[in-house]
Amino acid sequence: MSFTTADARTVAAILREAADQEILPRFRRLTSGAVRQKTSADDLVTDADEAAEKVIAAKLVQAFPGAVVIGEEAVSADEALLDRLDGADLAFVVDPVDGTKNFASGLTLFGVMAGVVVRGETVGGVILDPIGGDWTIAVRGEGAWTENADGYRNDLRVAKAKPVDEMSGTASWALLPEPLRSQLCANLPATRSAASYRCAAHEYRMLAGGHSHFALYAKLTAWDHVAGWLIHQEAGGHSARFDGSPYLAAHRDGGILLAPDADSWQALHAALFAGTEYARR
Repeated sequence: MSFTTADARTVAAILREAADQEILPRFRRLTSGAVRQKTSADDLVTDADEAAEKVIAAKLVQAFPGAVVIGEEAVSADEALLDRLDGADLAFVVDPVDGTKNFASGLTLFGVMAGVVVRGETVGGVILDPIGGDWTIAVRGEGAWTENADGYRNDLRVAKAKPVDEMSGTASWALLPEPLRSQLCANLPATRSAASYRCAAHEYRMLAGGHSHFALYAKLTAWDHVAGWLIHQEAGGHSARFDGSPYLAAHRDGGILLAPDADSWQALHAALFAGTEYARR
């Protein structure tokens, strides 16, 4: 089936409704019992995550009958749900609150994301900024843009290519295994700067808008990357897993590196992965 710009706007409206109903009323009002650990102190879930995901899932199925909805919190309860992603005629991959630790800490760097996959191919992505009140959209072959409720649209383009030592970006390296973790961190000073906002939603928006040059992620959870990956690609960017293979929505490991173009990716990869198992010979 096809996925259109009108469909993407329907998804955006659903994300915004869930944010208005279930996320924003809880922001900076969470009680201690409303925040819980999943796998670690850095991996949290809140009442807002769970309530918003239920609303989003129900409304997506209503708007797109027969669609498969794979939400982060549902997968936490049943990881086998991910097996449905690759073969579904239409699937939505949902992160109800991306940047949950920021949200639980009262920081405004959080977002709501939905990636759209048709028979294994990513065809749409929507990232909502509930605080800013706008959303970033990509539809395969139609570009990437940010728009708001007033209809204002801003087309997105990645940053112009620069030498590695002039590139600024984000790097999420904490979950890398050793010795790769230490080797990569030792190589990061080859860039101008590398930060982490603990929120892929905002990092992808920055990247696609040309406000940073690169991003590196160790963990390939689909809800963190499907929407943002397509937005970056439709904004003109280039990406691949650490071993150079193309990223697919069904991938669960292998890391991902994103850059302005293929030449920049090669130069950045050579600098960041020098001395590691991923060094290209």
